[in-house]
Amino acid sequence: MKKQATHRKYNFPDADLYLQCIERIRYAHRDIAQFEAYGYARQRLEKFLKACEAFKVLPNDDELVGDQMITTEKKDQAAEQLRSAIRSLMTRVAIKYPPKTGRYRKFGTIKLGDMSDAQLLFCGRRVVRVARQQIDFLEEVGVNDHVIRKISESAQAFEMTMNIQQDKVADRDIAVEHRTDRGNALYEELVTLCNIGKDIWAETDPIKYENYCIYESNNEQKKARKAAAAEEEPEA
Repeated sequence: MKKQATHRKYNFPDADLYLQCIERIRYAHRDIAQFEAYGYARQRLEKFLKACEAFKVLPNDDELVGDQMITTEKKDQAAEQLRSAIRSLMTRVAIKYPPKTGRYRKFGTIKLGDMSDAQLLFCGRRVVRVARQQIDFLEEVGVNDHVIRKISESAQAFEMTMNIQQDKVADRDIAVEHRTDRGNALYEELVTLCNIGKDIWAETDPIKYENYCIYESNNEQKKARKAAAAEEEPEA
């Protein structure tokens, strides 16, 4: 049974999640005496901070996509090298056998430029196999072991780049899931911490109560801080 995709429980960027967690941890250190009355000890706060720091250094999706793009570029280059090697052989074959003949079509290189990666790889292997079968008939047009080996080696190199690219795709999927799981765990702890903080100050200090409100974006946080700062300023 296929595992269901993990969904984020928060609707703001990971960087904002980290900053909100660090800010609330700072407030909780300030209010640690009150937090301990709820069974939320300093050790749990330190564990939360360590989890935040571990989350901060996880590779983000831009890094993972960049790695994937690099491997894709290398795969595309290897694919073009394979096509070039095949075309070089087929130019020689066409001198001996016209494109509409059975011997030419046996190579299966029609629409070479439109083939998918899998089709191209199979084509390369087929060209090597058929060329070796007909090498005695094609020697006079320059088809030899060197020409065939170049296609074989290009096909092997292309297959390797295909595998590396697919590994990077899988690595990205795993990393995204891992980061989402870590982020969700941080968010759940943030909600717990903030619920305690709001309960502590709900009846006695609206400014400190506001310290524990979770906002959907940094912009909203900045507005809230600005409003709170304005309220704290003494009247002229």
